[in-house]
Amino acid sequence: MPIPTKRRSGHVEHGIARPTAPDVWRALSHQSFAVLSHITPNGAPRSSGVVYGTSGDRMFVVVAADSWKARHIAVDGIVAVTVPIRRGGVMSLLFPIPPATVSFPAVAVVHLPSVLDNLPDLVKLLPDERRSGCVVLEIRPTGHFVTYGLGVPLSRMRDPEASRARIPIG
Repeated sequence: MPIPTKRRSGHVEHGIARPTAPDVWRALSHQSFAVLSHITPNGAPRSSGVVYGTSGDRMFVVVAADSWKARHIAVDGIVAVTVPIRRGGVMSLLFPIPPATVSFPAVAVVHLPSVLDNLPDLVKLLPDERRSGCVVLEIRPTGHFVTYGLGVPLSRMRDPEASRARIPIG
């Protein structure tokens, strides 16, 4: 997702307009798949793909109430998230074009499904027939977004300095 430099309020480094936190949130709101990672209470790393929705500066994920995600994340709430952002359009069907990515540390809180009642845009994450066996993870990013390839032309993605950015979540 290119970020036009005309409307940018961010700064320019290496001839590339760096994304701002609102640019990152805009990119995240157009995606729906993320990799959610955490450490189990025994210290083992775990990652899994999840479908998410956003509202304001939060991500929401619906998981089974008895799942390891719900149980383990409830212990300390510390997670990491990586969202791949597909690039290249039709060209990506012909050539191996890596996705852009947004990664960040976060705090996750486990809620009852009723939390979605106040978020009408996210009700689609939880069909009525699944309400009784699910919980909702509210994920609040902390620290910095670390991006790769966000707002960078495909031709510049081979240059790590131009492709990477660290953006305060603010």
